[in-house]
Amino acid sequence: MRQAGRYLAEYRELRSRHDFLELCKTPELAARVTLQPVDILGVDAAIVFADILLPLEAMGAELRFEKGDGPRFPNPIRDRSAIASLSAPNVERSLGYVFSTIRTVRSELDGRVPVIGFAGTPWTLATYLVEGGSSRTFPHLMAWSYRDPEGLAILLDRLAETSIEYLLGQIEAGAQALQIFDTWGGILSRERWQAIALPPLMRILEGLPDEIPKIFYMRNCWHLIDLLADLPVEVLSVDWRLPLREVRRRLGRPMTLQGNLDPAALLGPVSEIEALAAGLLAEGAGGGHIVNLGHGILPMTPVENAKAFVAAIQNGRVP
Repeated sequence: MRQAGRYLAEYRELRSRHDFLELCKTPELAARVTLQPVDILGVDAAIVFADILLPLEAMGAELRFEKGDGPRFPNPIRDRSAIASLSAPNVERSLGYVFSTIRTVRSELDGRVPVIGFAGTPWTLATYLVEGGSSRTFPHLMAWSYRDPEGLAILLDRLAETSIEYLLGQIEAGAQALQIFDTWGGILSRERWQAIALPPLMRILEGLPDEIPKIFYMRNCWHLIDLLADLPVEVLSVDWRLPLREVRRRLGRPMTLQGNLDPAALLGPVSEIEALAAGLLAEGAGGGHIVNLGHGILPMTPVENAKAFVAAIQNGRVP
């Protein structure tokens, strides 16, 4: 959950000399950032340093990262006719830098911990591409979904095609598991998530090899959890808004869970972090559990607190 980033002084030092996209597109730099949390925090897996929006740039959408404003698409795709401006990229040529990063990280780690690749769902990618950047209410995308759902489905299908090729490239490069983020799927009702966001997601999941472990993350998913039980994934990753025992009850079947400490908890005292870690271990007992945050680590998190959380979990014992 955003292992590398601004909470690390080592990352901030690199960012002082390189912009974000330069870091992503320079394999030796991206590999260095990927390895920072492994070396500094001692986490049990390395998540490749990249951004979920890179496949959109590969498809021909101009992508900018503007200071204080986050990702921007100056020419958003907002109707069926604009979809024609997107291409079907050769992912090895246009996204090969991500694959090179994975190969470098695998070599540097030499089996110390596994490497996880990732991608965003078509729906989550569309929230940025259609809105032109970050949004809280997604007016353009939501309007399109009501005005011309068939046209939006064409866009989501195109995004799924590229995502499959991108994820297969990550596997070929050495990713040992994949995490797929549906960060904004929770804004949809049950019926509309099933009708709009689920079909392109299933196309991706069904296009990946059975033998690669797949982790699915959704934020604000409490109203969809029973539906998520049917996804062909090995791990369901959830935010902190429901206790894991309640998530298991609503799933209705055994399933490995990932999560789900509130990221803000790492801003508290170490004694409280250790107590929360013990509680999380106890709560996750009774089924597979990968301890993690419920969303990305906050930039103001003290590194000592992040280390304390990792240590508390690794030194703890499941009751």
